Amino acid sequence: MKKFISTIAIFICLQISAQTKEELMVQQTIEEFFIGFHAQDSIKIKSVVNDQIILQTIINEPDGSHKIKTDDFSDFLISISKIPSNMKFEEKIMDYSIQIDGPMATAWTKYKFWINGELSHCGVNSFQLLQESELWKIIYLIDTRRKEDCK
Repeated sequence: MKKFISTIAIFICLQISAQTKEELMVQQTIEEFFIGFHAQDSIKIKSVVNDQIILQTIINEPDGSHKIKTDDFSDFLISISKIPSNMKFEEKIMDYSIQIDGPMATAWTKYKFWINGELSHCGVNSFQLLQESELWKIIYLIDTRRKEDCK
């Protein structure tokens, strides 16, 4: 009986490790995206995104309604490169919730965004990724932004 339980425990650990490895690969892709973002390095950012990436933000309107703003990826890269060198910015991911089904992954990441050491806003990123060969590439990114409840 002990051998049977040990065998099952080992099998479960191996299964968890396999899932964790894929989740870590997805997380590493997102981390590489932010390394490039913070370094204003468009080449690094491009290395982890699909050519057809879609970038969107949910905008909070003054009347309490919401709308979706779609950004052109090339314009995004240009805007990153134009951030003045004396401006420090950091988007810090607070946690990851990653789901994977075959070649598709989704990552829900809470974040806080600082400008020159002061909290600017917070929200959630929702990443969709596609496994291309052995690599995960970001195909879709949408985020929320708010200034309240950023504890």
